[in-house]
Amino acid sequence: MASQARELADKSIAPPGRRNLIINGAMNVAQRGTSSTASDYRTVDRWRNNFGGVSLTQSQESLTSGEPFDKGFRKFLRLTQSGSSAAATDFVQISQRIEGLNAAASGWNYKSAGGFITASFWVRSSLAGTYYVYMQTRSGSGDGYINSPFTISANTWTKVSFSFAGNSSLNIDNDNSSGIEFRVVPYYGTNYTSSAVISDDWYFSTSSGELPDYAQNWCAASGATFDVTGLQLEVGSVATEFEHRSYGEELALCQRYYYKTNTDRRATLARSDRMDVQIDFPVQMRTTPSISASGTVSFSTEQVGIDSMTFEYAGGVSGGNRILQSATADAEL
Repeated sequence: MASQARELADKSIAPPGRRNLIINGAMNVAQRGTSSTASDYRTVDRWRNNFGGVSLTQSQESLTSGEPFDKGFRKFLRLTQSGSSAAATDFVQISQRIEGLNAAASGWNYKSAGGFITASFWVRSSLAGTYYVYMQTRSGSGDGYINSPFTISANTWTKVSFSFAGNSSLNIDNDNSSGIEFRVVPYYGTNYTSSAVISDDWYFSTSSGELPDYAQNWCAASGATFDVTGLQLEVGSVATEFEHRSYGEELALCQRYYYKTNTDRRATLARSDRMDVQIDFPVQMRTTPSISASGTVSFSTEQVGIDSMTFEYAGGVSGGNRILQSATADAEL
């Protein structure tokens, strides 16, 4: 009987399945590509890697042994700094925006100091020091901000975790806009930091800075690297083991926000003077996406919704094949 009670208590702390609000936390899906020197959404799906004032490469890399490989992880996101800078305007951040529909209905009692949400992940940097996670709740009625520090040794994978209590002033809109933005921050310059900013407590204005001052400058360390994988954000005060999902399931979750075709599509006769290529999205997209395409001809008109996109060729139907070679649909937050 005692063992049964213990098992039930354990299940109440860590219910099986669908714990992780983060999508692609194991960094397995990279529809856009595996390496880029540009900022923003460029490589690993759902991860927005923003930087300024420094030359940087973002890339999807592979694990082959040790931790966190032994925990089932095979990929990680790496930021590699290829210069050095010490400007006050420098910044580097890794972030994911969680849709309000998912954040508001997650089960987190975010308006209560007794309601907790917990973040955990594996992290490694070539530069030892104290870094920060930074979480923002977002709504039309105002945003809330909280940060927490973590200290790591150089070139050593470390698992870190953080629990954040709710606050009566927090709001999350139950819609398809951003409800929570979660960031891992390798560096913010002094334009974005302040010694007045307190960690592990909610605040509702960033006028005095967004994070505490950094003791080390990752942007000034030529060739510095910063690696993350296994990011999980879950309801409760306990960091449970990472919720591994199959590649197919993770890909489908990513495709609500970004979809890329992988095969040529042949245009078919729509009427005597027009040929079309219609692509049905594998999942309904978050909102009407922006689209792009390339092919053997220029497709002159597009029709797009949350369920499909159609490319029209109105240059006559005689002659050679009209092939759509690739297309993308982007509905990221």
